[in-house]
Amino acid sequence: MNPERFRRIRETLARRQPDLTVLMESVNKTHNFSAILRSCDAVGVLEAHGVMPEKGIDLHHHTSAGTTRWMGVRVHEDVRSAIGHLHGEGFTVVAAHPSDRTRDFRGIDLTRPIAFMVGAELFGLSEEGISLADETVMIPMAGMVRSLNVSVATALLLFEAFRQRDAKGMYEEARIPAGEFKRLLFEWSYPEIAQVLRKKGQPFPALSDQGEILP
Repeated sequence: MNPERFRRIRETLARRQPDLTVLMESVNKTHNFSAILRSCDAVGVLEAHGVMPEKGIDLHHHTSAGTTRWMGVRVHEDVRSAIGHLHGEGFTVVAAHPSDRTRDFRGIDLTRPIAFMVGAELFGLSEEGISLADETVMIPMAGMVRSLNVSVATALLLFEAFRQRDAKGMYEEARIPAGEFKRLLFEWSYPEIAQVLRKKGQPFPALSDQGEILP
């Protein structure tokens, strides 16, 4: 392990936000799905969530820029179970859904545990998803078009969360519990070895400050 690469991995992991995520409901275009994951990585999302479309989805490697190595995607059977899981983890589910009663996304507190829920570009979110969400937000627009591409809209939502959290100092020190941080640090640094050890049911060894595996 190159010490400089290890330093970058550790610093990136230390900026991950365990209480910021995205729930993608049946996002059916692979380039949108991949682009959303790339935005998630850019603002420090630790794990994304998805309710997959009926035909499934394949990630575009070039669009996602390999982000699936650095961020997990938890797949749920349906939107009800996905939102139930997020509520159980303490998240407020914020649906991106324009309506007369929807608030401007810049006017809500995004430093609390937030899960943005976004839908397929053509159909949007399901009625069930909207009804189960805690809040709905919209992105104000001045043109004739009423909505943005789903990956662009998600990026705007995430970077507003980034702005608010950065201003509050939430990226200045690690927010992941120590045990989970050590596990993820090893998995990110040595993914092949980690996979072998998981299959064998063996614990991960400790790492030195330079990223070397300690005996």
